[in-house]
Amino acid sequence: MKNFLSVNEVENLAHLITNALAYKANPFKDAHLGDRKRLGMLFLNPSMRTRMSTQIAAKNLGMDAIVLNVGQDGWMLEFEDEAIMSGSTVEHVKEAAPVLGKYFDILGVRTFPSLQNKSDDYSELYINQFIKYAGVPVLSLESATLHPLQSLTDLITIQETWNSSALPRRGAGGEVKPKIVLTWAPHVKALPQCVANSFAQWITAWGEADFVITHPEDYELDERFTRGATITHNQDEALKDADFVYIKNWSTYKDYGKIYCNDPEWMLTNEKLAATNNARVMHCLPVRRNVELSDEILDGPNSIVTQQAGNRVWAAQAVLAELLKSR
Repeated sequence: MKNFLSVNEVENLAHLITNALAYKANPFKDAHLGDRKRLGMLFLNPSMRTRMSTQIAAKNLGMDAIVLNVGQDGWMLEFEDEAIMSGSTVEHVKEAAPVLGKYFDILGVRTFPSLQNKSDDYSELYINQFIKYAGVPVLSLESATLHPLQSLTDLITIQETWNSSALPRRGAGGEVKPKIVLTWAPHVKALPQCVANSFAQWITAWGEADFVITHPEDYELDERFTRGATITHNQDEALKDADFVYIKNWSTYKDYGKIYCNDPEWMLTNEKLAATNNARVMHCLPVRRNVELSDEILDGPNSIVTQQAGNRVWAAQAVLAELLKSR
């Protein structure tokens, strides 16, 4: 694995999930793999779980992790080629990235979309410029269009929950694939499509689920990420017999970055959950209580959001180990 940007960099997804769960069982089994190696983590937007879980994962492997908040702890960066830097940016990525490549063995980068210009956001200019100039493996800590560490975490959580006795199986023999539903939820502001894009991409690549995406009209995601999924505007129909329900808001993709519908009826409740197969409920966090998800769901027995968040460490550790082994 040269870089980690999406599921496309993963040669064996089942193996990566197995390794992550092995680290959960024995966090320090490769405690010297990262001896005398440094991880640089650049955040162009805020983070809690991604930042802390990746730092812990690096420490478990024996790495040093150094965090830089771009624009707060360091200079504002320019990413456009041939830019006339007479504005707020002070340093160009063409200088910053290769210097960071000399300081670190792996460079983690977290960016965020503007939600103003679709072609700019979906070009992934920021993270691609680091790949172009850093000279070391680049680890996506979230980009404008995808959040691969979150999606690997989601698969780890689904795998371990599905393999446990906690979830009733449909059909005889217990060999039925889980039904996984990604459902849009209301929110107070426009959010990017990156978590939803990424989750859809990883679930379809996994190929071990009956996968359904449900959302109001006009909230279609980029078909590059949803190909292979069943898509419906009927949430009640989608939830029927679901084993996992993933809650996430996203803004419009075609008329980019807009909120057309904010219908509170799309918020998941216990009444709606009754149609599922006692489904486990997932969310990437942070979550707006009683907007995206009701208190009764989040505080109830079907919520696995904290288990899911805890697994962020093992996803990051499995990926860092792969990047270290490829050096």
